[in-house]
Amino acid sequence: MDSIDAWVWWLVVAVGLGIPLVLTAMPEFGMLAVGAGAGALTAGLGGGIVIQVVVFAAVSVALIAVVRPIVARQRAERPELTSGVDALKGKHAVVLERVDGGGGRIKLAGEVWSARALDAGQVYEVGQEVDVVEIDGATAIVM
Repeated sequence: MDSIDAWVWWLVVAVGLGIPLVLTAMPEFGMLAVGAGAGALTAGLGGGIVIQVVVFAAVSVALIAVVRPIVARQRAERPELTSGVDALKGKHAVVLERVDGGGGRIKLAGEVWSARALDAGQVYEVGQEVDVVEIDGATAIVM
């Protein structure tokens, strides 16, 4: 196998490792594909098969050892995004119609919601600010 054939084979390996990367979204396959690309570059520059394999292994292991922990750390630090009614918990709202244990209306996130007080004995008057504790169906539980 001459040097031209070797670099072509390394590129075939790189593409072959790129396919499961796309299908499984496992970044390790991408790191191995980059290592195969480095092996192809080494073969194109005239390096022997042993040097090609060593470069492939060194680049792949270095990427996995360095990049993977950085990505894992950033994934762990990323705040969890909430959506829907879960995103409304803890928000402030303004009372539009008197809110008590039996019901009322508030303006929450630009929309009018039915609401009731968390404590049945508590009463909130028009214009007062309240905090949303929970969403029960289409009713905001406030305090």
